Amino acid sequence: MATDTKLTEQFIELEQAHSAHNYHPLPVVLDRGEGVYLWDVEGRKYYDFLSAYSAVNQGHSHPKIIQALQDQSQKLCLTSRAFYNSSLGPFATFISKYFGFDKILPMNSGAEAVETAIKLARKWGVQKKNIPQEAAQIVVCHNNFHGRTTTIISFSDDQGAKNDFGPYTPGFIAIPHNDLDALKKVLEANKNIVGFLMEPIQGEAGIYTPDENYLQDVQALCNAHDVLFIADEIQTGIARTGSLLAVCGNCDCGATCERQADTFAAPDVLILGKAISGGVYPVSAVLANNHVMDVIKPGEHGSTFGGNPIAAAVATAALRVVQDEALALNARKLGNIFRDQLNSYIQSSKIVTLVRGRGLLNAIVINDSPDSDTAWNICMALKENGLLAKPTHGNIIRFAPPLVMTEAQLLDCVNIITSTLKTFEPK
Repeated sequence: MATDTKLTEQFIELEQAHSAHNYHPLPVVLDRGEGVYLWDVEGRKYYDFLSAYSAVNQGHSHPKIIQALQDQSQKLCLTSRAFYNSSLGPFATFISKYFGFDKILPMNSGAEAVETAIKLARKWGVQKKNIPQEAAQIVVCHNNFHGRTTTIISFSDDQGAKNDFGPYTPGFIAIPHNDLDALKKVLEANKNIVGFLMEPIQGEAGIYTPDENYLQDVQALCNAHDVLFIADEIQTGIARTGSLLAVCGNCDCGATCERQADTFAAPDVLILGKAISGGVYPVSAVLANNHVMDVIKPGEHGSTFGGNPIAAAVATAALRVVQDEALALNARKLGNIFRDQLNSYIQSSKIVTLVRGRGLLNAIVINDSPDSDTAWNICMALKENGLLAKPTHGNIIRFAPPLVMTEAQLLDCVNIITSTLKTFEPK
């Protein structure tokens, strides 16, 4: 690739000087995106293998989603929820049926949606289970990532996100992910538990997938103890893992019949964000049935922008693209190819020890300490070779391309990844 980086350096300097240093980006300044590709300010072209942390499942600037944004923005953008608008009702009906729930509570960011689910579970516990005021407990998993608000970091193991931000919010019990016995013990020991909040696949932690029947067993345990099963599918949802939701297991069917799948572990509360709008507009949502959602009364929760007309139009279009273009099936097919190809490579590799994931949410584990810079250096080399990815937890590289990728494009990317890895193999 060309080595001229003057524009890149100028934009990075501006951001460093005038924007808070709360991220550590790769040194690439992106200017344009289309489908699976991104271009930087100097015109260099890259495969996107992060998809804005799985927000751009439908590909960059999908024409149907952009058209919905343009059409609605020229008609009505925002009313607040002080009034009804002509977009929210149809959207609420559409998305509720799409995922098989009675109601939606719309918000904007993923962290807001998680906060909403926490409030909803606590209110439900007081109203429906007669939990004493301020006694409600929510079980979470170690190594979780649900956002960075004050409440959410209170039950995080990520000390970088947590240190110096106390005092922390009480009311959470952490257990290991994918440990059914631990969940059973804590549910039996504590009668004030109102919910189990978890990621079906832990994303930021390094793409940790649970045992095959774990989610169904979680659902059964929660039902037996009258505890809400709260699935955070902000990153794993919207076809990313090869089915509409990660809790759908191995279902091949379309969006509206996922609940009939034998492998479906039905959550009581579903949290969505990111790709619900195809990365075009901030939209998040909490979905639940009436016996849960109806505990929320006017004035108890909300957002000025939550459920705004643009969000409703964009999210409707984005979800239709997922169904119309069979993106879940494509993610499953390409994910199997990707893992097969990478597993073949690591048979003789000394730099990569493992590939894991589901659908097009995958990770490779680099054979070095989490404190080393090897994974970062590999991502820098991938960038130079035309592919953008990012390390997580030091020695893990996450690979999550847009779900509109073709098999030919995927194989091209596999070639870039493996040829790059070869340059890091010990001599």
